[in-house]
Amino acid sequence: MSGIMRVEARVEVTAPPETVFAAATDWERQGEWILGTTVRVRHGDGRSVGSEVEAVTGIRGIGVTDSMRITVWDAPFRCEVQHLGTVVRGTGIFAVVPRGRDAATFEWAEQLELPLGALGALSAPLLRPVFGYGLRLSLVRFADFCRTYPR
Repeated sequence: MSGIMRVEARVEVTAPPETVFAAATDWERQGEWILGTTVRVRHGDGRSVGSEVEAVTGIRGIGVTDSMRITVWDAPFRCEVQHLGTVVRGTGIFAVVPRGRDAATFEWAEQLELPLGALGALSAPLLRPVFGYGLRLSLVRFADFCRTYPR
């Protein structure tokens, strides 16, 4: 039984593709649109392969730390990270698909290796809808964030 969970969502954004990419990869400001999360650059410039970022997601002091390394940096179209933690492992992808000069589709996909072996695999059907809901809600907030993001 595989302990892999894939979740993806997309949102239409009324902003130039370059702005959408810059807003998505403004690590320190991600907490403004990703639910319950703070992010910071831990190593490098946060804008190149090999840079490392750390996200802490939680509520009221209880949360999960997610250490990531940028593995693909193709601005303004794609950023991929490798999740390096013991709880959160796998691949995350931000992709920007231009739809004209002032519009883009932002896609966020996660392929996560669930911990705890077979127990983790059994939990995927319960976790996927919850994680997917949070992802979709964050993307609605992201579209609003992009409208006021500096160009």
